[in-house]
Order: sequence, then structure tokens, then C-alpha cells
Amino acid sequence: MNGEKKILTTHAGSLPRPDSLVELYAKRGNGERIDDNNLAAESEWATRWVVEKQADIGIDIPSNGEQSREAFFLYLQRRLTGFSGRWDRPAASELNDYPEFKAYRDKALKERIAVSNFKPPIAKSAISYSNLEANMEELRLFKDAIDKHSNTFADAFITAPSPGIVAKAMKNEYYSNEEEYLDALANALVVEYRNAIDAGFILQIDAPDLALERHISFHDKPLSEFLKFIDGVIKRINWMIKGLPSDRVRLHVCYGNYESPHDRDVALEHILPHLLEARVGGFLFPFANPRHQHEIKLFRKHTLTSNQYLIVGAIDTLSTFVEHPEVVADRIEMAVECIGDAHRVMAGTDCGFDTSAGMGRLTTDVVWAKLAALKKGAEIAEKRLFC
Repeated sequence: MNGEKKILTTHAGSLPRPDSLVELYAKRGNGERIDDNNLAAESEWATRWVVEKQADIGIDIPSNGEQSREAFFLYLQRRLTGFSGRWDRPAASELNDYPEFKAYRDKALKERIAVSNFKPPIAKSAISYSNLEANMEELRLFKDAIDKHSNTFADAFITAPSPGIVAKAMKNEYYSNEEEYLDALANALVVEYRNAIDAGFILQIDAPDLALERHISFHDKPLSEFLKFIDGVIKRINWMIKGLPSDRVRLHVCYGNYESPHDRDVALEHILPHLLEARVGGFLFPFANPRHQHEIKLFRKHTLTSNQYLIVGAIDTLSTFVEHPEVVADRIEMAVECIGDAHRVMAGTDCGFDTSAGMGRLTTDVVWAKLAALKKGAEIAEKRLFC
């Protein structure tokens, strides 16, 4: 939590990657051979670049922009044993209601140079964490970039996926049931969770599965089955972070970072009591997009514990509209009114800006303008809140 009279700014993690880096990741994803040394050099430069951009804008708690990864969960196929092949992950169920939009979207995706999250690998043998070197190198690159701006940032965070999103996206063909698969993933991913904390970073657990999967894997099942899935993932996350300082762990939940009607998204009201069982210090929810911004009012009746904080999504990561700083300030102030304490609210984004390399909806110039608006809006809000 923030003890100063300030609204800290952060975001959800991924930031635009340079075109040259996107091209390398896309080629590798398509099975082409690339120069690993070139990829390492590109990702190192890109990490320094996004950290410098965040420093210039004035973001208080930055990330490495996930520049060392091709996508927010797909990178694990190169760090964990057991994955091979590919499968076609189902698209969001609401797209069936909009065939014209779906055809337009599919055509646009085929024309894009990008890494696709829709053809992930399959678990075909035992899962374990094997490529510790890649994890430690990513942490080192980020630390080196942050250290060059030691007097600029209040803190820094790095992301790691929840076991639930990996289990649902990277299909299981090895373990006898999903429970065993989730346990194996939790035992493997805990390595990254602990290493992030040991390196001095805040750990952000990316868990879109805890909302997104309702309209993908569970779209034709009772809500109760989805809530049972949430409870199982939260139980494992709590085990994974046991012994870690809770104030250094935050949980990001969203409905999928893709442009779509999103009118089959599960209501936050149904899932929030289950999400709040996570023993984390902070929560990041999307409240800037047109489908979910009203749900901030739920925090008038669903309270955080006294040592928890909320990162309010105040920037829509899919719209090219650059939010007016006054709009950002209004969203922050609404969150404060609902939470009841300005010290327990931070300003963030609904999701990442490039969760899979090249798939980002927005161009780089728009992204930096949006983050600048986030910072200006936070400054306006803090003057009014702490006057």
C-alpha cells in the first residue's frame, strides 16, 4: 500500500515490442530457424527501451514489458518440460453471435505478423521447470535496466501466469485429470513466483482464466462449475505464494485482451467473492472498458482486507481513444469512493498492450500517449484527494 499522499501509477505488464523483435518471435513460432544471439540482443535492447519510456512518462511501478517473452504464457513452453505439438484453442463463445465481425476479425488476424495464442502447445509428458537460465536472464536484464533509473521509480513488477490459464490454454494429454495437471503446473510455476520476489520485484500473477474461461471453456456449463474451477486455482495460488510477503504479490484478472463485443463476459458480481479469497496484497481489475466500468461499485459491499489495495483499470487497452486525464481522474476518484481510502488505490490499465507479440491492438505512439494520460490523470486525482 501507498503511505504517501500520492496515487501511484502502474499497468498490467506487456508493452509494445519493436517490429524487429515481433518478427523474430513470429518466425520462431512458425517453426523457422532464427539467430538466438540476435533474439537475445533484440530483447535486451527492447527491455532497456520500454523501461526508459516508462521513466520518461513518469510511471511509478513499471514492468519489463514482457520483451523477453513471445506471449504472456506461451513462453513457458521453452522453460518447462512436457510440451510439444499444437492444438486449436477455441475462440470466445460470443463470436458465434456475430458472424460478420468474426469473419472480419479472422481475416485481420491472418494478415498480421504476430504470435498467436490460439495454437498453443499440448502437455504430452511430465511438467517440470527446466530452463532456469532463461528465467534468471530475464530478471537480470530487467534489474539492469531498472538500476539505470534508480531514483525514478517507486518499485517495479514482473508477471507470471496463473496455473489456471496454462492448464486451459495448453491442453493436457498426459495427466489423468485436470487436478493433477494443475498441481504439476503449480509445482513448476512456483519457481518463477519465488524468483521474482527474490530478485526484488513485485510479482503480478496474470489470471485471465478466472474470468475469461467462463465464456471459453465453461461457456456451455453451469456457472457453479466455473466457480469451482476458480476456487481450485485460487487454492493453488495461495499455496504457491505461501511464505512470500503478500504486499509483494498482486493478482490481475481480466476477460481477455481482444477486441470483441464481450457481451458473454461473466459478471464480476458472480466471481468477486471467490477472487477475494486470494491471499495477495493487491488486485488489478479492468474498469475502463465499456462493458465493465460500472462494476467498480461492487467494492462498496465487497471489501478488501485492511492490508490490501486495488489497482483500478483506468485505461482501455483496446480503444484508440486516448483518455482525457480528467476521465482518468474521475475513474480513480470513483475507486477511492468505493474502497474508502485513497492510500489503497493505484491507477493502472485494463490489461497489457501486447499480450502476444504483434497482437497488440494499438500502435506504439498511442500506447505511450495513453500511459502519459494515466500519469496526468493520477496527478489530478491526488491533488483533489489529498488536498
